[in-house]
Amino acid sequence: MNKICTTIEQSKKLLELEIDINTADIWWNCRGAICAPLMYCEYPTCEKRTEKDIPAWSLTALLKYLSEIKSQEYTPILFPTEGKWILQFLEYGRGNVWEVSCDNPIDACVKMILKLHKFNLL
Repeated sequence: MNKICTTIEQSKKLLELEIDINTADIWWNCRGAICAPLMYCEYPTCEKRTEKDIPAWSLTALLKYLSEIKSQEYTPILFPTEGKWILQFLEYGRGNVWEVSCDNPIDACVKMILKLHKFNLL
């Protein structure tokens, strides 16, 4: 199954890292006892959102976020290989600095963000 955005658990982890919610491009609709299907918002100030809704990030939003981290020094490179997705965070002029591997590209991006946070690179 292809993921289209971060899970609720991943979204909560990203929020703990104080990732700007305005970078989220999808929201989990959590108005009842369980979170319902995704609610898309074109703008961060989507009128349909409530305080119970949880921001989520699509692959596009995650890659944009990663590409803006020290953009003059690093660049993210994502590619599939042998049934996995590899995400490398490269430092200009020095080659591969960080690398993660996951079953899908969204998990790879989240794993990379958590790794970069651990090493104070965010």
